[in-house]
Amino acid sequence: MNKKYTLMACLLLGSLVANAQLGKKKKINKKQAAAELVQPGLNRIDSASYSFGLKIAQGLKSDGVDSLNYQLFSKALQDVFGDATTLLNDEDAYKAINVFLTEKREANMKKLTEEGKKFLEENKAKPNVKTTESGLQYEVITLGNGVKPKATDNVTVHYKGTLLNGKQFDSSYDRGEPVTFPLNQVIPGWTEGVQLMPAGSKYRFYIPYNLAYGERGAGQDIPPYSTLIFDVELLKVGE
Repeated sequence: MNKKYTLMACLLLGSLVANAQLGKKKKINKKQAAAELVQPGLNRIDSASYSFGLKIAQGLKSDGVDSLNYQLFSKALQDVFGDATTLLNDEDAYKAINVFLTEKREANMKKLTEEGKKFLEENKAKPNVKTTESGLQYEVITLGNGVKPKATDNVTVHYKGTLLNGKQFDSSYDRGEPVTFPLNQVIPGWTEGVQLMPAGSKYRFYIPYNLAYGERGAGQDIPPYSTLIFDVELLKVGE
């Protein structure tokens, strides 16, 4: 079992405290220092209390936890802060976290891999979709007449990335500027796919998880085992 799951709860709280301490070094203006209320009706303790819960919940959600017994979660906090006898000792608590997160991770992996497999199987039957030997799928939206890049080339592209459910996780169009990068330093689906494109083209890529971010995913926006869809416009090859 990955150690991050065993120590997650402790490390999360430790990280929150450390980040809060680092934040003290930042300059705070007089208006901020004098403000008692962060939100109407919340004093500093209220605001901090809510913020601890917020960040813990976000961390748990990013690890695949979608719900908990909130009554027992609250009881654990009350027991610790009230110096009461806890229902579980530390060793048993770590074991419970490990088992729970492992089950969640495996269930999520199965769900996403099955969704991706089903989508790609149906998608490859579409007349405009081509499938490479690696399993990468693509369709030509606009065909340019420029040179095709090599894996060692720098390329300049505009792109948009979405999950299978349509949720957008990134877009250079939204940022208002294209990006330039070495083609051999991105996910395998991009390295393979963009080499198929003459400059001036726009393709849509359907990238299996093993050619994307694999078992790890990427941050909070791309879960592990995610099949991804990218619209890519190749603007330039070379510096």
